[in-house]
Amino acid sequence: MKLLTAEIKKQLPALYSQENKGKEAIAIVKFFSPVGSWTWYATEFDGEDRFFGLVDGFEKELGYFSLSELESVNLPFGLKIERDVHWRPTALKDLM
Repeated sequence: MKLLTAEIKKQLPALYSQENKGKEAIAIVKFFSPVGSWTWYATEFDGEDRFFGLVDGFEKELGYFSLSELESVNLPFGLKIERDVHWRPTALKDLM
């Protein structure tokens, strides 16, 4: 599965463009581990590799993560990080 399509890339705001919105910022895309509890919600993208958004792993926190990092993860049974194809953009306040 391609994690970031051209269509989604167009929808993602540039880095720092939603920083004044706080928890009202919108998560445009959701990535997740199919064999664990880790989830990444991207609110902004630098156009190349770096996202900003909510990371829900050991705890929920806002921060940066990269597309290349998500693509490089090798999970058990040959699985990879996936994109939620049914995801609808959601405000961070509703995810926290």
